[in-house]
Amino acid sequence: MSGSQSSTVSAGSMLEIIAFKLHDQEFCVRTTTIREIRGWGPATPIPHAPADVLGVMNLRGSVIPIIDLANKLGMKSTEPNERSAIVVAEVHGMAMGLVVDRVSDILTIPEKLLQPVPEISVASDTRYADGIIAQPTGMICFLNLQCMFDSTTVNEIAA
Repeated sequence: MSGSQSSTVSAGSMLEIIAFKLHDQEFCVRTTTIREIRGWGPATPIPHAPADVLGVMNLRGSVIPIIDLANKLGMKSTEPNERSAIVVAEVHGMAMGLVVDRVSDILTIPEKLLQPVPEISVASDTRYADGIIAQPTGMICFLNLQCMFDSTTVNEIAA
């Protein structure tokens, strides 16, 4: 234990995150929002569902929506395959499955590594991201699921 560094980092300044890939881009969320990670399983489509809702699946007796996270973030839709994963998150009291290409890591990092998202233009919408984490292997976009799925959206998905 190196004395000066460990004494300046308090337990409250660490972030526990789960990192995952979407189209070779890395994203992460707080582990506290995650219930479980499961392998890909087909979702049952729902008529007239929003474009980012792939359908629903049965999770131990509870029907949960399955979200195409890439589509939700404005990226090309994910083509789920046997390597895809479903990250089951709890957002505004509702469980939902987020389809990702693959889960890459579970990390504990100093909160000071989280940098603000640069403002690119007036039209730029960065409300889904709490910041960027620069790692030696690349950048990780830190997503805020509470902002991405506001309580109105969650109620629409649940309806």
